[in-house]
Amino acid sequence: MKKQYVLFAIVILIVSCSEKPKNDAEISATPIEGTWKLLTGTIIEKDDTIITDYTKNKSFIKVINDSHFAFLLHDLSKGKDSSSAAFSAGGGSYSLSGNKYTEHLEYCNAREWEGHDFSFTITITGDTLIQSGVEKIESQGIDRINTEKYVRVKK
Repeated sequence: MKKQYVLFAIVILIVSCSEKPKNDAEISATPIEGTWKLLTGTIIEKDDTIITDYTKNKSFIKVINDSHFAFLLHDLSKGKDSSSAAFSAGGGSYSLSGNKYTEHLEYCNAREWEGHDFSFTITITGDTLIQSGVEKIESQGIDRINTEKYVRVKK
């Protein structure tokens, strides 16, 4: 009888010390996956710098899963103010190696941007994502540095 108690105690000890199994989301999730709200965007082109505050008059989100990203932008006046009416959307696949994040834009309402790759350096600190890189499309004369600051959207 004493042997049964010892054996039972050993089994309980082993079970209690074993690591909790992770669900599929925990296994595959990387820190970049999720929904991100753009706070500010800074475009540097030639000698001009334009800083856009996306917390006023506009809303922009980026959704990133394990293989693809999508972004959506719209004005907060629901298109009723012609001077600030805006809508933009796009998406595609991406690759991530360390802090190098490269988007392959497959879909975009600005069709001339489709089929191009854009590489960024990313930094994730807590719930903040900063991505910075060069956007270049020679055929459109686009050659600029784009830095975006996002905050993770909580569930």
